[in-house]
Amino acid sequence: MINNVVLVGRLTRDPELKYTANGTATATFSLAVNRNFTNKSGNREADFINCVIWRKSAETLANYARKGTLLGVTGRIQTRSYENQQGQRVYVTEVVAENFQLLESKGTSGQRNSGANNENKPASKPNADPFSGSSIDIGDDDLPF
Repeated sequence: MINNVVLVGRLTRDPELKYTANGTATATFSLAVNRNFTNKSGNREADFINCVIWRKSAETLANYARKGTLLGVTGRIQTRSYENQQGQRVYVTEVVAENFQLLESKGTSGQRNSGANNENKPASKPNADPFSGSSIDIGDDDLPF
């Protein structure tokens, strides 16, 4: 049998780190994963997928990832059920993450998260010459087109 999941999405909230009674770390988080198509009004929809990760990986995720972080996750789908306080059976389907990868640098995610809140920051120059200060001499014979 095969039960493999690969997700790329953004954290919808900070990971919630807890420890079991015997000291095992576990973190729960939710990923917003865009769908590959748009709806009738032309907007892209997303699925919000609940995930859980265990042990050292849980602690690492909680220390380095924040709401909005772009994250790659591999794992498996798992279902479980429990009885709530009202005595009703509740069924849960979630991704048990086995590995994760931060998919953007800390600086990139920090700029994205603080961009709207930092009005005193000078605006970057999108049309600035990335090669300013040095010239490159390329002849027509060196161009591939």
